[in-house]
Amino acid sequence: MSIRPWRHIERRKSRKIMVGNVAVGGDAPISVQTMTNTPTVDAQATIAQIKRCEAVGVDLIRVSCPDKESTAALKDIVRAAEVPIIADIHFHYKRALEAADAGAACLRINPGNIGSSERVAEVVRAAKANGCAIRIGVNAGSLEKELLEKYGEPCPDALVESALNHIKLLQDQDFHEFKVAVKASDVFLAVASYKALAKAVDCPLHLGITEAGGLIGGTVKSALGIGNLLWDGIGDTLRVSLSADPEQEVRVGYDILKTLDLRTRGVRVVSCPSCARQGFDVVKTVKALEERLAHIATPISLSILGCVVNGPGEARETDIGVTGGGQGKHMVFLSGVTDHTVEDAKMLDHIVALVEAKAAEIEAEKAKEKAATVAAE
Repeated sequence: MSIRPWRHIERRKSRKIMVGNVAVGGDAPISVQTMTNTPTVDAQATIAQIKRCEAVGVDLIRVSCPDKESTAALKDIVRAAEVPIIADIHFHYKRALEAADAGAACLRINPGNIGSSERVAEVVRAAKANGCAIRIGVNAGSLEKELLEKYGEPCPDALVESALNHIKLLQDQDFHEFKVAVKASDVFLAVASYKALAKAVDCPLHLGITEAGGLIGGTVKSALGIGNLLWDGIGDTLRVSLSADPEQEVRVGYDILKTLDLRTRGVRVVSCPSCARQGFDVVKTVKALEERLAHIATPISLSILGCVVNGPGEARETDIGVTGGGQGKHMVFLSGVTDHTVEDAKMLDHIVALVEAKAAEIEAEKAKEKAATVAAE
């Protein structure tokens, strides 16, 4: 029996595809995506935004290609990006052909507005010729007219039927490098649709609650919907759709995965909401630490607790812990054990230094293990 079996999530078995150099599906890590919101024709602004997203760990980035000028700019964007670029295509299939030629690693097409099966076949030929994957993006807001007439409204059966119809179009062209999304802004509809589709196909699934809202509301909505599916083992890649900066989408996506222990990146902070017992300003300290430790990619757990009620207990479960004490002196725990105290005025810089040192130690150990493995081979 595994340790803490209640924490185990059995992931749905799916086929693995490649989106550029990023594996999606199978046993690959669940990848985190976002989408630029700069005008694509402004290549420099779009590249700058991509670089900010790369700095917080994004795996894949989608770029909208609404016109010929955008697909012309895509070539420079693809060349400058360090992560694979997905071209977002709506209405005009020729944009997909141009995007494939421009170096997009994946073409996102919507069966509700891409056009006839002949046009889809042309897109598939371009994808094959350029080594592109395809993402079928079914959306409750843009279902095919015949499906809306058949079902009367967007519903799980309608979204799944749309997805299956489009999957068949790709398979009829002997194309199998695809992933599928059945998004809706309604959490209940999205979750039910994904769960039904997961039983019907073996392709990778792209998770998302579309048009989720602003930073706080959209985060809650996405965490409930995406988290529900991930907890059920469903999902191979995800995008949190927020009316906020794309970097925030990436951070929220990773936080959802970290909460479910499906993927770890950066510092996982355990902190209390604070109260009158706090020995230091917890809220201010956590905010400052999140900003100053954003550059850390190494998985590390950090507990910041204002007093001794739960502080020592939480510190036992984290790599580094701080518990508020009296007279401006606070206890510091390393690997769950009380190690020393730190004064209030020096605490922030001290914690940052401890986390950076721990990250360096972990990375050095990883490098040593990798070197040993290579030597053994």
